[in-house]
Amino acid sequence: RTELDQGKVTLMCLANKGFPSDWTLSWKVDGSSSSNSWEEVKSLSVLGKDGRYSWSSTLRIPADQWTKVNSVTCEASQGSQSPVTESLRRDQCSQS
Repeated sequence: RTELDQGKVTLMCLANKGFPSDWTLSWKVDGSSSSNSWEEVKSLSVLGKDGRYSWSSTLRIPADQWTKVNSVTCEASQGSQSPVTESLRRDQCSQS
């Protein structure tokens, strides 16, 4: 999900029905780890009634830098398991 607010683009990644609780979410922008100057907020894991966990991570990118981005990937990883990724191209996002 993306939204434009106060000159920044906000991207949210939601992962749910995971197990165990120590998965981590991280962002890659055009294949590289997100810049330290961008604001990244991660949630703690939340245990659902089904015994599985959910997490979210939010990345805020200044609008002037967003125009230079081609794609953003959210990566969920846990231990030695293969990471689960979901990518979004900037041209898939509507300007609102």
